Amino acid sequence: MARPTSHYVCQQCGASHRKWTGRCDNCGAWNSVTEEAAAEAAPKGISGAGGRAVSFVPLEGMEDQQPRTTTGIGEFDRVCGGGMVAGSALLVGGDPGIGKSTLLLQAMAGLASTGTPVAYISGEEAVAQIRLRAARLGLAAAPVGLATATNVRDILATLDLPDAPKVVVIDSIQTMYVDTLDSAPGTVAQVRSSAQELIRFAKRRQLTLILVGHVTKEGTIAGPRVLEHMVDTVLYFESERGHQFRLLRAVKNRYGPTDEIGVFEMTGTGLIEVANPSELFLAGHRDNVNGTVVFAGIEGTRPVLVEIQALVSPTALGTARRAVVGWDSARLAMVLAVLQTRCGLNLGAADVYLNVAGGLRISEPAADLAVAAALISAHLGQLLPSRTVVFGEIGLGGEVRAVGQSDARLKEAMKLGFTTAIIPRSAPRRPDERASDAAIATHSMASLQDLFAIFDGALTGDQSAAL
Repeated sequence: MARPTSHYVCQQCGASHRKWTGRCDNCGAWNSVTEEAAAEAAPKGISGAGGRAVSFVPLEGMEDQQPRTTTGIGEFDRVCGGGMVAGSALLVGGDPGIGKSTLLLQAMAGLASTGTPVAYISGEEAVAQIRLRAARLGLAAAPVGLATATNVRDILATLDLPDAPKVVVIDSIQTMYVDTLDSAPGTVAQVRSSAQELIRFAKRRQLTLILVGHVTKEGTIAGPRVLEHMVDTVLYFESERGHQFRLLRAVKNRYGPTDEIGVFEMTGTGLIEVANPSELFLAGHRDNVNGTVVFAGIEGTRPVLVEIQALVSPTALGTARRAVVGWDSARLAMVLAVLQTRCGLNLGAADVYLNVAGGLRISEPAADLAVAAALISAHLGQLLPSRTVVFGEIGLGGEVRAVGQSDARLKEAMKLGFTTAIIPRSAPRRPDERASDAAIATHSMASLQDLFAIFDGALTGDQSAAL
């Protein structure tokens, strides 16, 4: 009988090592390599003989579009692409205590109230703890099937029934284990195997599977990276420390748009969805403070207005400080370099602080022009015209480049009472996209030099041309 062998696997990246080492050579993590039993290999290779032939079908064809399952929570359904698809697997990750279990319990209660059978399986909390949370949220009467289990074999045997629930929540995948493996729950092998068995069952039975995943200190979902490739949708529940607002962000969605966000507010009675996040992020905005600019951004398919704040002060140290909250620090360094090289605005001897108000993190390059306007306003001590929004991308040559969905940004600005927009000079839009121009004055910028004329109050004919 062959002696059982083992190998050493990094619990952070899943890399396999021949012997134990204190530091993973692949990802550099310390004390993350643990011993796991190696899977039994087949004595012979697999050949084509004895296999079942796979049938091919044409690429062209019609498939029956099944209706999506909606929970009644508009922000959650929006991030999922309009609802959950039968036979799909969703992975929800977030920091401990941010409200993942609360959100999913509210979503399952709303779904169960419509008559859809749902199940909530917890591997971390006891039934009494979940009932206490449900009573605090006012959901104790919701017909949600509740259970505590960690063995995947027992879970599959329970769900493999004719009257099985249509939506199943597993909280969390790191607590599940497959009894055919010797490794402990939470290891790379157990997380991968447990998720694979659950997803295969969900695809076969056409039920919706929602997995809750822990995150590492870097903010990524713990376990092997392959876990995010196995599921259909990956949602991150995030928030800046000190804010009561929560953002549900889709970073992967096979059935809807990515980078879609849903905004929630945490209260004593649970999470409340925010239908108009622009009003939320602009709360407290004042037009009479220099260094503040309203940026019209796009998060997924939703236009969002957010305030960008800049503060420029003389440095007291030998090296100027750059502090950024809610934006890319490398992008700020690029904008500062372009302002100095192309416009002669030297901020090398000044401390620069940049903040995106409201706890939102902006990643699109369309915020470049708004950041530049905030820096110029803070440095000169001058204000932009009242009720003005700004968006546009900046190139290294100082040119202002066009961005997508300009009309949606302008319509959102009009809805909130803004009367002026500073935008890139782009190609002419279609006639049906000019409907917003009559209600909002648009000033197009070809380069950063044109932006300084706004602060001087001297708009030339070319600079004030509407798109």
